[in-house]
Amino acid sequence: MEHVPALDEPLKKSLGPATAKVMAEALGLHTVGDLLHHYPRRYAERGELTTLSDLPLDEHVTVVAQVADARVLTFNGAKGRGQRLEVTITDGSGRLQLVFFGKGVHKPHKELLPGTRAMFAGKVSLFNRRLQLAHPAYELLRGDGGEAAGSWAASLIPIYPATTKLESWKISKAVDAVLPSAADAVDPLPPALREGRGLLTLPDALRQIHRPRTKADVAAARDRLKWDEAFVLQVALARRRHADTQLPAVARRPAPDGILAAFDAKLPFTLTEGQEKVSKEIFDDLATEHPMHRLLQGEVGSGKTMVALRAMLAVVDARGQAALLAPTEVLAQQHHRSVTEMMGELAEGGMLGGAERATKVVLLTGSMGAAARRQALLDLVTGEAGIVIGTHALIEDKVQFHDLGLVVVDEQHRFGVEQRDALRGKGKQPPHLLVMTATPIPRTVAMTVFGDLETSVLDQLPAGRSPIASHVVPAADKPHFLTRAWERVREEVGNGHQAYVVCPRIGDDAETDQGSGRKKPRASDGDEAEKRPPLAVLDVAEQLRTGPLAGLRVAVLHGRMHPDDKDDVMRRFAAGELDVLVATTVIEVGVNVPNATVMVIMDADRFGVSQLHQLRGRVGRGSAPGLCLLVTEMPEASPARQRLGAVAATLDGFELSRIDLEQRREGDVLGQAQSGARSSLRMLAVIDDEEVIAAAREEATALVLADPELEAHPGLRTALDALLDEEREEYLEKG
Repeated sequence: MEHVPALDEPLKKSLGPATAKVMAEALGLHTVGDLLHHYPRRYAERGELTTLSDLPLDEHVTVVAQVADARVLTFNGAKGRGQRLEVTITDGSGRLQLVFFGKGVHKPHKELLPGTRAMFAGKVSLFNRRLQLAHPAYELLRGDGGEAAGSWAASLIPIYPATTKLESWKISKAVDAVLPSAADAVDPLPPALREGRGLLTLPDALRQIHRPRTKADVAAARDRLKWDEAFVLQVALARRRHADTQLPAVARRPAPDGILAAFDAKLPFTLTEGQEKVSKEIFDDLATEHPMHRLLQGEVGSGKTMVALRAMLAVVDARGQAALLAPTEVLAQQHHRSVTEMMGELAEGGMLGGAERATKVVLLTGSMGAAARRQALLDLVTGEAGIVIGTHALIEDKVQFHDLGLVVVDEQHRFGVEQRDALRGKGKQPPHLLVMTATPIPRTVAMTVFGDLETSVLDQLPAGRSPIASHVVPAADKPHFLTRAWERVREEVGNGHQAYVVCPRIGDDAETDQGSGRKKPRASDGDEAEKRPPLAVLDVAEQLRTGPLAGLRVAVLHGRMHPDDKDDVMRRFAAGELDVLVATTVIEVGVNVPNATVMVIMDADRFGVSQLHQLRGRVGRGSAPGLCLLVTEMPEASPARQRLGAVAATLDGFELSRIDLEQRREGDVLGQAQSGARSSLRMLAVIDDEEVIAAAREEATALVLADPELEAHPGLRTALDALLDEEREEYLEKG
């Protein structure tokens, strides 16, 4: 009897070295198990045709359609007469042209006769304003006895995510070769859970996802495979949370008459209900003898910094030190300024005029002078400084703390987990950890991406915050709208206010897209986006100075300026010495100038939804209403314009984050930085599958509580080992 390969057997044994090489290079598939988990993207039915009416430009597609007509055209090429075969295919919803040239004409000319059905695969391009596939690969669908025994016998035809080198039907034939191995799949779900929820066994689910007979087969297989992904991931996170509860930490309780009480007594306003509630959650965590791991989500301007500062002061009261880690020098300097301003004489510990219960607040960044740096390091190691604010310079080996009790990480998504871990390693015992983000995260994503953190949400704005009006400015369709936008900027400056103008890139030849905050235009937005490079800070600033904003005080700010120059520009802008700041997304997070009332975002379609929401949050921070203008050249019907319309229509960050996620692939949502375990989701959609994720989290928590080592669940252990190879295990360790 033929040996059935096990799931971890290399593909070259089953498929031969040539096919295995293409599978590895094009799709990252190396083993039989990898291929079995490469699921069909959708299914075409023999009796019905797929939609050609909404094919995405510049993407590799597979379509099932019927030939409507075919004709050979002769033309004069450079070396005499040439031939071109044009084939029109239809599916009832639309028509698509296929073209073949030169020697590639003969075979399709004989085979692609009117009425023939086939699968076609190729890259969608634009020619004479019409979509076409040039030299597509194709596979005829005869549907008669000749192929009844082949892979097309099923009534549903699986369409796999494919590449130019590997068409869907070739992947399908490879799957046929390894599908018998599905019988060897080790089931990670405990039998009681599987039966209780009426789920298929794993071997049945794999067979049904690849070779379904009916749509019900597909639905049942999807349900089961979603549970696998959700449950195994939630078990990994539940074990992480359980392990954290076993770690020792120093309980930090504020003194009744300490620095926190003194700070609260001099606050010129009362905290919002939300700030009070979240502060209580944090103080309760700090008072326990295992480390806090909490995610603080807050809308732009909801007062997260105030909550974090009170937590830091509570730790200083308890004779510990607190470190605030910021993603950029601009933001670290901004935090240092605002914290010292809020604390006043309480930030002047050991200095003349400092309050009795004061501490020192030091700044530590990579660009500081040697003397200032030496003093800051000394203040940390002696314990003179209770609070340190800095960039990743805080992580360097030289930096030592007297007693690090709390680490606050601002804008988590900008930090690698290794950086967070290195800072946490500087405590005598693991310090408490508070992670802050102003990017609203839907509950399901929080449970998936930050599943090892408890979550607190600040969703009300402090009193005195002003509303922000947002409008899309269609610069190409209606140039006079852009003229009016610059008039509005002049009017605001005339009323004593200030404005930001944000561009996607800096604007010199040395620049690559990468560091510029630029979002690459989507292919489906049409080729308009590619016609010119994104607008640049240096160019736009010059045009504004000599054109519509002539006479105003215009300055630039971007990531490649010298840190001292950046700080100088920000200080002058904050002091009202500048009217308009033309910047990259370096101002996206945390920059706080209450007098700035207008935000003009150039090429707004090149930014993500969350990024636009962050940028908009830089205005309306004082008593005057804010105005955000989203300038774009995209046509009205494009997805990019719809995205901008959605941003203009609501100030609710959670609503926008849902829209953002619905328009992006899961991989983008979980992000490159969230590598490893979290990017392994193939079937689970974090937005749509909220119920599955929540139920899996409950089941996983209960199971880990009862059996932390999973001794009674060998199948689950195997699945976890596969999910958490060494790198991913480290990732979760550092979560």
